[in-house]
Amino acid sequence: MPKKQWGGRFQKEHDRLALLYSQSISFDWRLYPYDIAGSIAHARMLAECGIIKKTEANKIAKALREIGKKIADGAFTFEVDLEDIHTNIEAALMKKVGADIGGKLHTGRSRNDQVALDMRMYIRDEALTIVQLLHEFQKALIRLAEEDSEVIMPGFTHMQHAQPVLFAHHMLAYYEMLCRDEDRFIECFHSANVMPLGSAALAGTSFPIDRKMLAKELGFDSISQNSMDAVSDRDYLIEFLSACSILMMHISRLSEELVVWSTPEFGFVELDDSFTTGSSIMPQKKNPDIAELARGKTARVYGNLMTLLGLMKGLPLAYNSDMQEDKPCVFDSIDIVKSTLRVFARMMGSVTVYSDRMEEMCRTGFLNATDLADYLVKKGMPFRQAHEVVGKLVTHCLDQVLALEDVPLEKLRQFSPLFDDDVCDALRLDNIVNSRRLTGGTARSSVLHQIRRAKKDLGI
Repeated sequence: MPKKQWGGRFQKEHDRLALLYSQSISFDWRLYPYDIAGSIAHARMLAECGIIKKTEANKIAKALREIGKKIADGAFTFEVDLEDIHTNIEAALMKKVGADIGGKLHTGRSRNDQVALDMRMYIRDEALTIVQLLHEFQKALIRLAEEDSEVIMPGFTHMQHAQPVLFAHHMLAYYEMLCRDEDRFIECFHSANVMPLGSAALAGTSFPIDRKMLAKELGFDSISQNSMDAVSDRDYLIEFLSACSILMMHISRLSEELVVWSTPEFGFVELDDSFTTGSSIMPQKKNPDIAELARGKTARVYGNLMTLLGLMKGLPLAYNSDMQEDKPCVFDSIDIVKSTLRVFARMMGSVTVYSDRMEEMCRTGFLNATDLADYLVKKGMPFRQAHEVVGKLVTHCLDQVLALEDVPLEKLRQFSPLFDDDVCDALRLDNIVNSRRLTGGTARSSVLHQIRRAKKDLGI
């Protein structure tokens, strides 16, 4: 069994079951690029500060780069007996340069600030990667909106027909959600961009290290101001998982609509064969599995956030081994978010929109009722009175199985003498939609402006 970093004080070997229970190499191996980059920077800093020789730092850096390449090539064997990624790399370093040189690398640091460094560097990269994937998803939504920019569909509240909107306007609502998601992930980047090295186990180090040099070398904007907080802080991970959860909630809402819209009852859209599955027993089925799985994976991401909140809620300062369990939930959420964004960007680019069906459904449910009330208001009637008049008209139409636009003018005048020949124009779907010309409205001019703005922001 390899020698433990901490074995000097112990007289017995670590129990095998305890070792397997406590190891983290099975999941924290993915931190290796950051562990190596942090260690190279630490070695250089130790040399600059005169704590180790520059020749020793150069040998350490060269060996670490070789270890990193070996891991990247899949030629490195991780040993469970060495517990985690940090010790696995350090043990490999010792073999390459010897214990007399390799053993100096850990001067002035602890695994506590080392893992904090690795995770912060990892989150910085993943936050920026997710932002790029968000952009690809947004581009797919913009293309879909632009291709179907004149399609009118029912807008819903309480899942009941409400008012007509452009399909493009509906898609652009998700674009706006993703913009806010992008802002959150950029904030996550900044929250993580604080350099913790130098905090050591919890009290800092007595060696005269240069923390500012480390921060500059590793691309951090600032350094942590309290060593106890630095090694025990997981706020930035909680914020990151919160951002992941909100993003997945947005995708889950879109998924729900895709599932509903693709049913025969709605028939608004059809998902491409390459993003659907069939039934093992029913030959006719075409199931929206990707959308359904995204809804399900959203629950996993929520669970990971709750796991981390629960993990941290009762921990005293400073580091506790409980914190090792932060990584599986963070890694899992990152994998889910990235894979979901990739598949949805591609899937949304293949959606077929059935515009005739959407516009047909706009003829039911009295989507023009609000505009009929607005018509009366523009003629001088108070809105509350106009609301009541149109409500009674809707009741009449339900009794007679009519649409509002099918009620003869003479009959309309029985409800209010303010109705005139121009009422027909007020009830036309295209006029209703295009009357919402204000910023953020569903008029085609407004929606085209939204698309132009989005394309400029995305560089397309």
